Amino acid sequence: MKFIDLDSQYRKIESNLKNRFETIFNHKQFIGGPEVTVLENTLAQYVGVKHCITTANGSDSIFLALMALGIGEGDEVITSPFTYVATAEMIQLVGATPVFVDIDKDTYNIDPDRIATKINKNTKAIMPVSIFGQCADFNKILSIAEEHQLFVIEDGAQSFGASLNGKRSCSFGDIGCTSFFPTKPLGCYGDGGAIFTNDGTVNELLRSLKNHGQTSKNKFKYLGINSRLDSIQAAVLLEKIQILNQEIELRQSNANRYSGLLSCNKQILQTPEVIKNGSSVWAQYTIKIHNRDLAIDNLKKENIPYAIYYEKPLYHYSPYCGSRSKADCPVTEEVCNRVLSLPMHPWLTEKDQRKIASVIYSAI
Repeated sequence: MKFIDLDSQYRKIESNLKNRFETIFNHKQFIGGPEVTVLENTLAQYVGVKHCITTANGSDSIFLALMALGIGEGDEVITSPFTYVATAEMIQLVGATPVFVDIDKDTYNIDPDRIATKINKNTKAIMPVSIFGQCADFNKILSIAEEHQLFVIEDGAQSFGASLNGKRSCSFGDIGCTSFFPTKPLGCYGDGGAIFTNDGTVNELLRSLKNHGQTSKNKFKYLGINSRLDSIQAAVLLEKIQILNQEIELRQSNANRYSGLLSCNKQILQTPEVIKNGSSVWAQYTIKIHNRDLAIDNLKKENIPYAIYYEKPLYHYSPYCGSRSKADCPVTEEVCNRVLSLPMHPWLTEKDQRKIASVIYSAI
């Protein structure tokens, strides 16, 4: 049994993918080849925005977004403590301070009702993380941002393809960012990322910043970085996006089956909940279970893979535990002690899911 099954996916796209690779090996434009341009247009159309800028990885996407909006020393960015370290890491790397706000007890996304209390004269942006495959509550977040004149940057590293009120993830706010790490619902065979915006000026600035600050040949106007997606990874993504919606449907079917099999008293075992008028791409299927240690022991005995996302709130790690970064986040603390992610991919069988559910129930 596999936690994520990339082998089955590869078999579906192998022939077409090899043809795309052969085309690249023939034209030899490995950086900035035509595949990259086609991919950016395809991704922008899929998300429903005017501009897509591909990058070398999801972390760079966040870093570049912050740079493009002029966020730096002395600024504060409100975000979630329940996510991968890259979110807060990039905020600090531009010189700003991450300010952590507790999460919603059901969706595990940032709780918008707690955001306003953290806003002060130094606050420049809100960076919601659309966790585990579904969008944060952008209805409320965008309203708060507008009231306080703040930027909104979506960290959609896990939610590409999800939607809320008919809009797709990465189309909310000023800038949306995503990652194409191989294990994502849309992933390449290496590292990759993308940034999305409707602002033409921001688009041009991002394209310069990701290419050493270059504005034209031998002209460097800004201090930038090297963050370019190569043609090979673009080809992989162009092939995979053709089957993305089909895979999302299969993931949804598997999530529905899990939730049916694991129906229980929420105080003992809670299955994932999706925000009203939203959809999830189920990057993870994460339960909250009272006796997690016993559940893990039982999964190990049956050779069933699992993961814990996330073991600690970010402010427990030394780079983020400064006085301005600490937060009162009781929901996050409780969730970190109880969450358990189960195998999730489009080709998960009913037989395997029933076995997993049986093992989980044995810990209750």
